[in-house]
Amino acid sequence: MADDEQAPTLVSVGKPAKPPAKSLGMRKNGKQWHPPKKAFRPTAGLTTYEKRQKQRAEMAQMKAKEKELKDEKEELRQQRIQAIREKRAKKEEKERYEKMAEKMHRKRVERLKRKEKRNKLLNS
Repeated sequence: MADDEQAPTLVSVGKPAKPPAKSLGMRKNGKQWHPPKKAFRPTAGLTTYEKRQKQRAEMAQMKAKEKELKDEKEELRQQRIQAIREKRAKKEEKERYEKMAEKMHRKRVERLKRKEKRNKLLNS
């Protein structure tokens, strides 16, 4: 072989092998199955004031969005309920006029309808 040409070498690609964990030996109380305890650090879980403020702001923003979606859903629900009420009222009024038409002349019923519509417009 020439000096410039080298034989290809195999290189393993991946995670480097970790050295085995250091053995602490046998526990004094004999309870080897328990995990080893760590030192008590009362301030370990505390967050900074800025971080808490940021979290509160994000939470408030999320709550506002949830409330907006909830209100929108409730508005749609109320619209459907109102449409049903109006439909029922219209149906009842139609039935009432049909009953009146059985007893009275058709033209008189129409005159009463127009009169009631005028009164309804004046009162509302």
